[in-house]
Amino acid sequence: MFTRRYLKPHVDAALSKKMVFIGGPRQVGKTTLSLSYLSPSSPSNPNYLNWDRSSDQSLILKDQIPLGSKTIVIDEIHKYKKWRGLLKGLYDKYHHEHRIIVTGSARLDYFSKGGDSLLGRYRYFRLHPFSLPELGRNPSKADLDSLITFGGFPEPLFSQDANEHRIWQRNRMQLVVREDLRDLENVKDVSLLLLLAETLPTKVGSPLSLKSLEGNLQVSQPTIDRWIKILSTLYYCFTIPPFGAPKIRAVRKLHKLYMWDWSLVEEAGFRFENVVASHLLKYCHFIEDTQGHAMELRYIRDTDGREIDFVVLKDKKPIFAVECKSGERELSRHIRYFKDRTSIPAFYQVHLQSRSYGTPSGGRVLPFADFCEELGLV
Repeated sequence: MFTRRYLKPHVDAALSKKMVFIGGPRQVGKTTLSLSYLSPSSPSNPNYLNWDRSSDQSLILKDQIPLGSKTIVIDEIHKYKKWRGLLKGLYDKYHHEHRIIVTGSARLDYFSKGGDSLLGRYRYFRLHPFSLPELGRNPSKADLDSLITFGGFPEPLFSQDANEHRIWQRNRMQLVVREDLRDLENVKDVSLLLLLAETLPTKVGSPLSLKSLEGNLQVSQPTIDRWIKILSTLYYCFTIPPFGAPKIRAVRKLHKLYMWDWSLVEEAGFRFENVVASHLLKYCHFIEDTQGHAMELRYIRDTDGREIDFVVLKDKKPIFAVECKSGERELSRHIRYFKDRTSIPAFYQVHLQSRSYGTPSGGRVLPFADFCEELGLV
């Protein structure tokens, strides 16, 4: 179901010119997307090579890659210490006749830093979980309810089995924190980092206080900050910074945190906020990866506690702001306040009901599904 992901047309176009790197969270569908370029589209296809399989490692290192297909898919190659040079050699040798797709569960852009041997040889795309627009045109309320309940990862979303969902969540936590962490960083106390990971879903929706986490975990704030950065690199969570403007006394340091799997967030209002955050981050990454614009996702909060949940910036200029409300409410007075004091051209207040209207002050109140369609989210 829904095997044609939103990135496929862009991957098609890029493959005619360069290698394609596909990054993203574990179990988000990277392998399924990559295998769609092979026939048969199965992990047993000899042109699919996974670095985690010792037999495939040997083929890659000995340059004995099967060439029976126009496309070669290589998974998790970034775990090899000299992967950049190896891929450079493969690309220079085979790219005239073969297309090369490289996938990885940890951020390939993180691993590619520190060397330019692949410069100009690849395009990088970040694959996100399913969003409401990806579920088809005119998605139903049931589609949105399922997405909010089970998250956007394909397996739990399409099975919609509560027991299997819980098992999947537990297994993914172990894979991300124990296996992926082992390949990326040296963390001595993995059990405490795992405890932090289990705590973070309760911190969604509010400015993140490292001091409170320090008290709970008995670990220093710099260590907690480093661990959160690691978990972000592993696509477990992501943080957004505040947005400042000359006419407001904006908070400058506190970030807000959200989960890649928003189904981990128990409180309904904060889970919906996380859903919106994830859709906006996906939109930002899509514009960056396909059009090259510098995109940022931020939030506004001043020192008096007035807040708007999200601001999207394009090439350092704000293009719209979004406030989340789970129910139908009148336009937030915070929107009116910040509209008069910032250069943000458009303000939206999104909700889960059906009412849609504009206001004299210029803000829009509309259902989340309508917002996705109007903004062209992916």
